[in-house]
Amino acid sequence: MDRVDVMRLFVRIVERRSFAQAARDLQIPRPSATHAIQGLEAGLGVRLLERTTRTVKPTLDGQIYHERCIRLLADLDEMESVFRNTEPRGALRVDMQGTLARFFVLPALPDFIADYPGIALNLSEGDRMVDLIKEGVDCVLRAGTLQDSSLIGRRIASLRQSTLASPVYLERFGTPTSPDALDGHRMVGYATSATGQPYPLEFASKEAAQEVPLPYDVVVRGAEIYTASGSAGLGLIQVPRYRVEQQIAAGQLVPVLEDFPPPPMEVSVLYPQNRHLSSRARVFVDWLADVFRVAEAREK
Repeated sequence: MDRVDVMRLFVRIVERRSFAQAARDLQIPRPSATHAIQGLEAGLGVRLLERTTRTVKPTLDGQIYHERCIRLLADLDEMESVFRNTEPRGALRVDMQGTLARFFVLPALPDFIADYPGIALNLSEGDRMVDLIKEGVDCVLRAGTLQDSSLIGRRIASLRQSTLASPVYLERFGTPTSPDALDGHRMVGYATSATGQPYPLEFASKEAAQEVPLPYDVVVRGAEIYTASGSAGLGLIQVPRYRVEQQIAAGQLVPVLEDFPPPPMEVSVLYPQNRHLSSRARVFVDWLADVFRVAEAREK
């Protein structure tokens, strides 16, 4: 077996947690699989797999080697597809902000899978800054202002936002008529990932943007708990409108200060500056841009 075949065998063993099943999948004799992995470990000078009578699992070195193999084999498959003039194929890891995934990406994803059956998607949910190189992530989908200068950002949408409060809150504190009339009001604190301090409320008008910090009883991290805190009457919140249409229709949240809307929330796809964007990542980013272009048009 050549080096590439051994790498494919190793990846299959890790996935199947079995020498026998991996050998069966690749149609090679079981002893040949064992001999090949033993030769690989001897050549690298490390133990890659922990073997028991019931299962096989990678060691810490094996996990690192497995991640590198996945990337290398995917790149090799892509390179071959270029010369064969075939569709993009291989593994694609994408990390997404959860509400963007739930409202926009996942409902449309069956169309992408049908168009690109050779791309194996691995999706994760998060709102933190991901080390794309270290964690082997191809790109991330995020909402908000871009901070990390080591990443290339492609803005794909600008989503309308609203200021809202629950009926219980408005009954207690009153309905504000302008940003200058917010004395005595409270907000739900939404902590920034960079400093841990809550964002102030933001309002736009024809004259200028205005920031208004308000006192708060609770600080949260996460889009879902932020919206739920507003519905519970814990303070004013500012969120993209798409996320709260159902709560507005149900009377759980009420838009306020509509003549002074918050600035739109930007949605971007980020990927490393020093990494060539693979064809599978490129078609996925282009597809995401189309999905959000349609959604943005519906808001207007």
